[in-house]
Amino acid sequence: MSGALQAPGPDWELDYYSRPILEADGKKRWELLICTTTGLQPAPEPFRWSMACPAASVNSQWLRGAIETAIKDAAAQGYGPPRRLRCWRGSMRAMVQRAAEGLGLELVPSRRCYGLVEWLRERQATVYPQEPGYMAGPLAPPPQPIAPVALPLPEAARGDNWSWATLSAATLAEAGGWEIAFPGLVALPEGLDPSTPVPGIRLFSRRRALAIAGWLSGLEPARLEVCAGQLVLEAGLEDRWILARLPEEEARLASAALAEARERAGGLQFIAIQASEEVPSLEGFWLLRDLPDG
Repeated sequence: MSGALQAPGPDWELDYYSRPILEADGKKRWELLICTTTGLQPAPEPFRWSMACPAASVNSQWLRGAIETAIKDAAAQGYGPPRRLRCWRGSMRAMVQRAAEGLGLELVPSRRCYGLVEWLRERQATVYPQEPGYMAGPLAPPPQPIAPVALPLPEAARGDNWSWATLSAATLAEAGGWEIAFPGLVALPEGLDPSTPVPGIRLFSRRRALAIAGWLSGLEPARLEVCAGQLVLEAGLEDRWILARLPEEEARLASAALAEARERAGGLQFIAIQASEEVPSLEGFWLLRDLPDG
């Protein structure tokens, strides 16, 4: 019916940043990229939208207007408005926050922008090199932020025990049909061999499994790493939480396994939360990707 409100669609992943292209005025091109978050379930073609921004116009007002245009274009193509905006660059968080607030949209600072990162990689390989003013060759890398100190999990979020686990890519592809109280599923890397082993961990808590899953869901879990003899969960934009302290040999083997996953499984990892090893139901399950930071 004409004028009817569309139901909200999935979250949008957003990147508002400069690109390796010099405009005629000698300034770098800025660009807004927006795409929908995709999960494991079969879904329509993801919404993708881009708009160039003059360097002199980089501000929250321009961004707000561009997002409004994107929402209208999405509606014209049959996509609902976003439930939330996910922003993966900490340096742009304040500007995106102001634009989102002006539109009544919730902003989620998150590294779980896997579809956006892959699209940006595609553009860096096939789109930008074809543009006039493209700056070929190695560019000076941005300064790497100092990683915050990893903090111990709050007492209420600690399980009774945990274990390493491995699932095949074929098994993970079926996760969309599992009963999960707090799901965090994302599309698997394209072309992934179904037999590829994917590393992960299982957290167990007989009394607090559901509460722990709810708490973890709000963290936006991004990836696992082994650092200084600790198993660390990276979450949000820069949060780091200590899941366990590891003996030296176990830390070495775990670090090697995660590194191999980056090579063989596109950085894929997982976290499962269960009441116990004997209980098959999942209170929480997240697919993670070890992708570069923005």
